[in-house]
Amino acid sequence: MDSAIVNVLPRAARDEKREAILRTAYEAFLTEGYAATSMSSIAARVGGSKATLYNYFSSKEELFAAVIDEKCQDLQALLFATSEDASDFRAMLSGLGERFLKLLLCDDKIATYRLITAETARFPELGRSFYQSGPALGRENLSRLFAQAVADGHLKPGDTRVMATLFFDMCGGDIHRRRLWNVTAHVTDAEIRAHVANVVSVFLAAYGV
Repeated sequence: MDSAIVNVLPRAARDEKREAILRTAYEAFLTEGYAATSMSSIAARVGGSKATLYNYFSSKEELFAAVIDEKCQDLQALLFATSEDASDFRAMLSGLGERFLKLLLCDDKIATYRLITAETARFPELGRSFYQSGPALGRENLSRLFAQAVADGHLKPGDTRVMATLFFDMCGGDIHRRRLWNVTAHVTDAEIRAHVANVVSVFLAAYGV
């Protein structure tokens, strides 16, 4: 099974100034919120002129979309880059689920979810940008992986996009909600392994051959 699903441009080939702008903008959006952050304040944080900033991004909305896309691309690369034996589908699925949940529970990912949730009622374009770059892209990547698993005889034929949605939703579930809403300050590796093991068992009971 081919796990090289996401193509990410090597960091060495990226524009260092653009990278600095994205890092700085991300910090500003998280600490100040989307509405309170201006292109002028980001330019001041970066240490350049506003004209330089506009050479890269024509608006705050475009800059925010680029920030979210950058974060989501990095997440996709970490999530789907694996050296696990594809012939052991349960182990491969468990590894993917554990990586996904660990990434989902990282402090910066939790902060991003909170930012999107807080701002998207006033700025629905933020939610759309995040959904397309994050959950929707992840679903498509996992759907292709599941389509290969169907061809390899690991899964029953079916709608692999639905399978992907259900798998990700189950992996996040209540454990993500509790972390997101600060009910739980920390989730242990043992809790993650146990949660994902249950998810994989349920998933394979429904879709496994």
